[in-house]
Amino acid sequence: MTRILLVRHGSVEGIDPERFRGRAETPLTDLGRRQASATGERIAAHWQPSVIYTSPMGRCVATARAIAASTGCAVKAIDQLNDLDYGQWQWKTFVEVQADSAALFDRWFSAPELVRFPSGESLQDLLGRTADALRLFIDDHPRETLVVVGHDSVNRAILLQLLQQSPSTYWRLVQSPCGISEIDIDHEHTRVVRINETAHVEGLTP
Repeated sequence: MTRILLVRHGSVEGIDPERFRGRAETPLTDLGRRQASATGERIAAHWQPSVIYTSPMGRCVATARAIAASTGCAVKAIDQLNDLDYGQWQWKTFVEVQADSAALFDRWFSAPELVRFPSGESLQDLLGRTADALRLFIDDHPRETLVVVGHDSVNRAILLQLLQQSPSTYWRLVQSPCGISEIDIDHEHTRVVRINETAHVEGLTP
């Protein structure tokens, strides 16, 4: 059985007020670093992972390294876990995009499966990349526990596939900074044991 501990990176600038962060490098805030450290302690206390896979973006790598400091695992960055490419919307606030492209902005929240970001990716592109990552995890680590550090978008896409949900349900899944989801996968069954557990970081303040 492959066990995946799916973790979103810690807090960064651009979450409030919200921006289309995407491929923009946004380092962890002080809160984000403390969240990452607490997540490492939580994982080390309850699981024995063998490796940590992460998005190549700095905020995810920093979160993965904090988890590695507690677990002693090696960290491997893979492109399949990179954040959505928002193209021309990258680093713009929601307010800015809504003012410039109201129809497409509204469609992203009502029918995300029908959106391609200007000069960027679509949700289907993200689903394809994360499916490749899932195949890698299952084929290369059939009897191991893995930590996977991704983005809000990436983790939603992974969970959609494991839950066999339509891309149209993308917004029904919440991924908080350093939330942990646990998934067990064997040849016949996939079980989502927990989604977006955040008790280990709830006592932290900005």
